[in-house]
Amino acid sequence: MAYYTEQELLELGFKKIGKNVKISKKASIYNHNQIEIGDNSRIDDFCVISGKIKIGRFVHITPMCLFAGGQLGMKVGDFCTFAYGVKIFTQSDDYSGMTMTNSNISKKYKNEFISTVNIAEHSIVGAGSMIMPGVTLAEGTSVGAMSLVRQSTEAWSIYVGNPAKKIKDRSKELLVLEKQFLEEYQK
Repeated sequence: MAYYTEQELLELGFKKIGKNVKISKKASIYNHNQIEIGDNSRIDDFCVISGKIKIGRFVHITPMCLFAGGQLGMKVGDFCTFAYGVKIFTQSDDYSGMTMTNSNISKKYKNEFISTVNIAEHSIVGAGSMIMPGVTLAEGTSVGAMSLVRQSTEAWSIYVGNPAKKIKDRSKELLVLEKQFLEEYQK
């Protein structure tokens, strides 16, 4: 994968860019001045990242993900992982038929639902899953592949399905590994 150099990333004009950030030259990034990316995070090929977004440290956004931060924005905590094709939206049209839809129509004819998305640290989202506006993935949430998350989750839980439902608790053993990893990393 061909990544931007550190100098090229600085020239793109991000609001904030951390150390050792890797962004594929095949990713489409819009609104650089509203995007913050923490140290050691990576964005792979064919991702689309736009709007107000704050990405933590050691985050991996794999190929073909879409992060639509919009005006209100989204926050992604440290150590989060997004598998191939994850889509995250901070706004959605009204599908009831009571209003018009799409970006080419004036807001006075539409009833968009616009809300922030928050993804807490150590969350992982499986391939092809979708996160809708207003959702908070609590710390340590795991979302299985091809899931649709329309409601906020409980911490350290595993969710799957459409709509996503909790199937069981998630282990916190990775917190021990995080501590060891950071100790090694900071040497």
